[in-house]
Amino acid sequence: MQKIKLPLSVAIITKNEEKMLPDCLRSVSFADDIVVVDSGSTDRTVEIAKGFGCRVFIEEWKGDGPQKNSAVDKCMHNWVLVLDADERVPPETGEEILRIINDPKGADAYSFPRKNFFHGKWIRHCDWWPDRIVRLVKKDKGRSMSITHSRWATTGVLGEADVPIEHRSFESYSDMLKVVDGRTDETARELYNEGRRANPLAPVSNAIGMFLKIYILKLGFLDGFDGLVIAFSRAEGVFYKYAKLIEIQRHKPKT
Repeated sequence: MQKIKLPLSVAIITKNEEKMLPDCLRSVSFADDIVVVDSGSTDRTVEIAKGFGCRVFIEEWKGDGPQKNSAVDKCMHNWVLVLDADERVPPETGEEILRIINDPKGADAYSFPRKNFFHGKWIRHCDWWPDRIVRLVKKDKGRSMSITHSRWATTGVLGEADVPIEHRSFESYSDMLKVVDGRTDETARELYNEGRRANPLAPVSNAIGMFLKIYILKLGFLDGFDGLVIAFSRAEGVFYKYAKLIEIQRHKPKT
C-alpha cells in the first residue's frame, strides 16, 4: 500500500484485546491518526496501542455507542474509520478508502460488507454475509446510536463500498456464549429503559423464529456444524434477551 499516510483517523474501543489488537493496528498503518479508548484493560492492550503510536485514552465503559462516540470525538480528522479490535482492513479496502476520502462528490458515510470468520473459515451464510456495517464516516455528519451493538446514523448521504472489512469475532463456542450472555444483559436493560415489555411467550416464540431464520432462511445449514451452533446461539441470545427483560419487569427493585 501507499507509503504516505492518509489524512484519516481510526477510532477503536478496547478492553483486554491484546490478542486481536496488533493485527488490527497493522492493517490500518496507512492512517496518520489512531485513537484507542480503553475501558480498563488488565492485559497488555494499552501497552500495545502505545507501542504502535496510537493516542490512548482510559475511560469507564459507557456502552458501545457512547464509547465509540467518545473515540470519534477525539479524532484529528473529519474522516474517521471506526473499527473494533477484532476487525481487519485488507489492502484493497485501504485503497478504496483512499479513493473515497479524496472524492469531493462522495457520500458522508460508507458501509462495507463484513467477512466474518470463525474457526479460521469464512462463514458465508447464517446472516453473517454480507453483514453490511457503516465503518467510514465524516464525524461531523452523524453519531453512533444505541448502548449495545451500536450502528452509525449519518445525517448526510450514506454510500456503499464493495470491498470488505474482515471480522474475527469469536475464538470458540465458549467465547460465543460469553458474548451472548453479556450482550443480552445490556440489551434487556436497554429495552426496559425504552419502555418495552415482554410476555412469557416472547422468549420461546422469538427464539424459535430466530433459529428458523438463521438455519433455514439464511442457509445456515450450508455452513456445517458451525452453522448449526451459530443458529442455536442466535436463538439463545433472543431467548435470554426477552427472559432477562421479563426478569427486570418482575424483580426490578422499586425506588
